Amino acid sequence: MPRVHVRPLIPLGHSLSVRLMGTETEYGIYVDGVEPGGLDQESARLVEAVPPPFAARWDYSAETPRRDLRGFTVNALARDARDAAYDAAVGEASRAAPADRVLANGSRLYNDHAHPEYSTPECASLWDLVAHEKAGEQIVAACASRRAADLGRRVALYKNNTDFHGMSYGAHENYLLPRSVPDEVLLGGLLPFLVSRQAFAGAGKVGVERHRAPKVRYQLSQRADFFDTDVGVDTLARRPIVNTRDEPHTDASQYRRLHVICGDANLSEYAMALKVGVTALVLETLAAGRAPAIRLAKPVEAVRRISWDPAFEYRAETVDGGRLTALEIQRVYLDAASALELPSGSEGEWVLRQWAAMLDALATDPSSLADRIDWVAKYSMLESYAAGEASGWEPEVMQSLDLAYHDLDAEAGLFRGLEQQDAVQRLVTLGQVARAVSAPPGDTRAALRGLCVQRFASQIEAIRWGRVVLSLNGSLWAFDMEDLVEGVPPGLLEALSGVGTLEELAALVARRDGGRDGGDEALAGGGV
Repeated sequence: MPRVHVRPLIPLGHSLSVRLMGTETEYGIYVDGVEPGGLDQESARLVEAVPPPFAARWDYSAETPRRDLRGFTVNALARDARDAAYDAAVGEASRAAPADRVLANGSRLYNDHAHPEYSTPECASLWDLVAHEKAGEQIVAACASRRAADLGRRVALYKNNTDFHGMSYGAHENYLLPRSVPDEVLLGGLLPFLVSRQAFAGAGKVGVERHRAPKVRYQLSQRADFFDTDVGVDTLARRPIVNTRDEPHTDASQYRRLHVICGDANLSEYAMALKVGVTALVLETLAAGRAPAIRLAKPVEAVRRISWDPAFEYRAETVDGGRLTALEIQRVYLDAASALELPSGSEGEWVLRQWAAMLDALATDPSSLADRIDWVAKYSMLESYAAGEASGWEPEVMQSLDLAYHDLDAEAGLFRGLEQQDAVQRLVTLGQVARAVSAPPGDTRAALRGLCVQRFASQIEAIRWGRVVLSLNGSLWAFDMEDLVEGVPPGLLEALSGVGTLEELAALVARRDGGRDGGDEALAGGGV
């Protein structure tokens, strides 16, 4: 029987400074007979294969990708020279028009630089987030199947971070925090943690890209080779380990959204939960003024060298002349987080316990984590295959198996095979994932956005994370949810469950606007 964790009673985000969490995953795409220059079009067609209901008019007006949380706005974001040359060679005719869908579960699916990208709805619970990221895998895989049927050719999707030709694509995390956490505490405190987090959050990778490391046949992380600076606002080139984009999608005077871009795409639910859950505990530790006093002398070098050393022998140099392994750095953060007062039975308590146990296992017997940590699971499969072949560890063969680990196809994907054999731990049930495919979390503003898509998709004129603009009686009406980041006001979802028309929705919001109490002050509607 699958080993499914019983969901804790108190969600992580309800007891910590982290208000909301979410992930964004770019998928690698392959279509039989289509050259790389045609993948932008194919990615867009795949997005368009998602079935209704959906809203297709994403509102970009509130996005500020050039604004840096350190208090300035850059003139332009850096662009990879190879991307620019590729775009020039492909030409305008081959670039797809934007394909963007907001789904009934509150998520967003869109074409981003020739990759289908799935953004989960905002979640307050770690377990909701895991369910919705796994739901995203099912949604994009179903779209690939529909597109393949239309084309009569194979369409494959890979939940990984590299094409093995020098290009990388992201798996980002988002954490909504109070703006009261000082910038220098946040950025300085995060850097050593994120450099070493790949010890358990890495997805594993055969070989090295962009650097000369001929003796490295396998490394912890798919993304570590692609970071060039410590801190910065860019995402496509000059990638920073700590990203400083300041785009909270709510009241910017009160909140910041930490945009983490240095992580790998995880297939393991356990690795997924630990990656996000441990990071949330570290953010709470920093917010509590307990930042560990670690400063790395060369963070970019350290993030690569740690990834290249699955034996955890490499020691990163600190500014005071000390040297620490990845596991030692993580232990310092674990000790600091252990001082937090976490409610009994909470997700945070579960994360803290699992973090300690996982670090013990990595120090003594990493292979014992093959049912929980992606890089260990993949490495175990590769080693087993190599042991049975006369040629042993053949890099090209191993690279193809590496890619197959991330294939979402139920028949071809190696991780999918582990799931079918019940060889990996599950933290959410298949029923929870199935529900997340069509329904948003019930305790965040995503529930209101999802309701609008489910019932009024044809009337949606513009939509973003915190606002839906609808056509009502010949004019536009805005359903504003920007400030609902502390949770949905009590009784609102129950009241909305009986709404059948947009007029009824507008009337309900107007009534609550006219007689707000303290819990309803963020809910507003009006003509635009």
